[in-house]
Amino acid sequence: MTINTQKWLETDRNTIFHASTPLGQYARGEMGGRIITGAEGIRIKDSNGTELIDAFAGLYCVNIGYGRMEMAEALYEQAKKLAYYHTYVGHSNEALIELSQRIINKAPAGMSKVYYGLSGSDANETQIKLVWYYNNVLGQPQKKKIISRERGYHGSTIASGSLTGLPLFHAHFDLPLERIHHTAAPCYYRREDSAMSEQDFSRWCAGQLEAKILAEGPDTVAALIAEPVLGTGGIVPPPAGYWAEIRKVLDKYEVLLIADEVVCGFGRLGAEFGSIYYDMQPDLMTIAKGLTSAYQPLSGVIVGDRVWQTLERGTDDWGAIGHGYTYSGHPMGAAAALCNLDIIERENLVGNAETTGAHLQQRMQAAFAHHPLVGDCRGIGLLAALEFSADPAKRTPLDPALKVGPRIAAACLEQGLIARAMPHGDILGFAPPLVVTPDDIDDIVARTEKAVNKVTDELVRNGEWRPARD
Repeated sequence: MTINTQKWLETDRNTIFHASTPLGQYARGEMGGRIITGAEGIRIKDSNGTELIDAFAGLYCVNIGYGRMEMAEALYEQAKKLAYYHTYVGHSNEALIELSQRIINKAPAGMSKVYYGLSGSDANETQIKLVWYYNNVLGQPQKKKIISRERGYHGSTIASGSLTGLPLFHAHFDLPLERIHHTAAPCYYRREDSAMSEQDFSRWCAGQLEAKILAEGPDTVAALIAEPVLGTGGIVPPPAGYWAEIRKVLDKYEVLLIADEVVCGFGRLGAEFGSIYYDMQPDLMTIAKGLTSAYQPLSGVIVGDRVWQTLERGTDDWGAIGHGYTYSGHPMGAAAALCNLDIIERENLVGNAETTGAHLQQRMQAAFAHHPLVGDCRGIGLLAALEFSADPAKRTPLDPALKVGPRIAAACLEQGLIARAMPHGDILGFAPPLVVTPDDIDDIVARTEKAVNKVTDELVRNGEWRPARD
């Protein structure tokens, strides 16, 4: 089947409101678009026949890779059997029951039940409501504030967008909501004191959290929400000892921990969950993306025993809990998740994330640790990032007007590679599907190196930047 790209793009510009897009520029045709027509493995293909390596797995989500016919067949079989029924007042379906048991078995100790939605954003909306309900049951109506972290990403709805600690998601939307507060990001590269060790910086971050709790009043702070590894805020693994120090503060002031596992969950770090890898001991967990590898929309809130017992007390006193979505626990989503987990387990993709992820980190370090434009080369498992700097030794940011991150992402596209220009600084991110091989990693790094070197040469040639290491 042929497709007239220009015709379809014209219709697209006239009819579709695209996410994270300069609306006027796109609608007027001042920026390009791309129509994706097919995908297989770690590669996608567009209507012009261009094939691209997707080194970001869609949006961190296509963990099992594209074009898995087994998934299509699972969805077809479920659609023939039961395409939809709601899960209100005790209704369920076989796929959902099996899925929930498997999730609880994989989750950290102490998890009890799973509530389902469609996206990480709506799951974090649910988290906020549960935390507020929980404290009302406990007779603590003033304990409602939730602390997130600068540079954290938790969604883009009104409440989850407030949790997100990136200015882009607050500016001009009248966010964040007043019950949402933010503390320091655990970004060791951007520490103010160069002499600080990672452990010292972790203690400093914990001190900042404690200071925020004390400033707001410990009797008003209900929860901390945090990603095991900062994702959209720059792909930032926590410094050594970070979660142990944070755990001390949370325990001291009886503050719940919501682990946002949307990116890290189901294997990306080489462990089932980031919460397990870092021994975070969460009270609540948010899951999405890797749950179905994006073959169907599905998210979840995993509720720990302590919170669950309190929720039960609430409904015993007040009646049915007033929260629900039409598509909660959708059987098609559950079927996709079950097939996805089957593939992850059968092909040992968690193990592949560990071993091939180690190869990714080694290859990135070898290629970029001493590059004159790269200030920080970091990552864990199958997450990696390059942060570009005017002077790497001094950690000096580049002039934002140069748009170095987006320019390098565009240069990667010219090399047939999708890497993501992150929205907070000149950072290029990588999160390839968990099916990626060591040979694929070598190819990704080689293409990235060509792109980085091309933009580096352009900056020097145009007099926009001069290497500090000459």
